[in-house]
Amino acid sequence: MLQDPKTIRYYQRLSDTLVELWRRRYRSEELRLFSEGFITALRYGQELDPTQIMRLEQEIRGFLANSDNLEPPELRPQPEEERS
Repeated sequence: MLQDPKTIRYYQRLSDTLVELWRRRYRSEELRLFSEGFITALRYGQELDPTQIMRLEQEIRGFLANSDNLEPPELRPQPEEERS
């Protein structure tokens, strides 16, 4: 579990971007490559210490492994009275 606020912000940014890319019909392999590039950029930019980067990488792998994270939400039709 992530506990550092800066690492959590990077996780949120990356996971939100991955969901958006999935909705644009990018494949799983492309999402994995994007996440690896993002994490590599964090390593080179020295934004986080190596331990935080390793934890972030583990969390993102888990995020991508869980297919529920990348499924579009079910859209329910609105009742007639709410459509106006």
